[in-house]
Amino acid sequence: MANNDSQITIRNTAYGDISKIVKLQEVSFPQMAIEGMIWKSHHLESHLKIFPQGQFVAEYEGQIIGSVSSLIVKLEPEYKEHTWSEICGGPEFRNHNPRGDSLYGADVSTHPDYRRIGIATLLYDARKDLCIRLNLRRIIAGGRLFNYCEFADKMSPDEYIQKVIEGKIDEPVLGFQLKNGFKFIKVLQNYLKDSRSADYATFIEWKNPDYKVI
Repeated sequence: MANNDSQITIRNTAYGDISKIVKLQEVSFPQMAIEGMIWKSHHLESHLKIFPQGQFVAEYEGQIIGSVSSLIVKLEPEYKEHTWSEICGGPEFRNHNPRGDSLYGADVSTHPDYRRIGIATLLYDARKDLCIRLNLRRIIAGGRLFNYCEFADKMSPDEYIQKVIEGKIDEPVLGFQLKNGFKFIKVLQNYLKDSRSADYATFIEWKNPDYKVI
């Protein structure tokens, strides 16, 4: 699919994109790169071997300016506590389950020079289209609390999130997800090593409106 206004193309990831995605991760998540929490080439190769349909990039004039990585999972109970590593089965996506009912959004990255022009929305739309096409029940993810580090000494994650939902605090990640139809479910503790989020994450969910029980 392509955005005719900006000539941004969303397509499935190819093996030739891998080195570009690694560089994209480095500039998108500089602090997480220092902490060693970004994709390595062999991780992305594993994603393509396991579930090529779930991997997307945003391309503009030959440059990869955004990417998402996804897998299919089954949670029992459906809102089970988990860490990023537990649900994904590590960065290689060893927990990908073709018989699962949920598309899991393991990652989204956008180049800092191309933010706020709709790239992430296009990538999220690609995930929604895939969810509908595969007749999965929902999309779930653990979202970063990008600005929580500025409030961690003043309020709990739940208090922070409530203020974000009420529009009293600007939180770019959760705010974006809410605008894109995701619902906040609960806080996940020790989700991922992330100093900005103090290792917390939001359990978010988007339900497939076209889901059919087979």
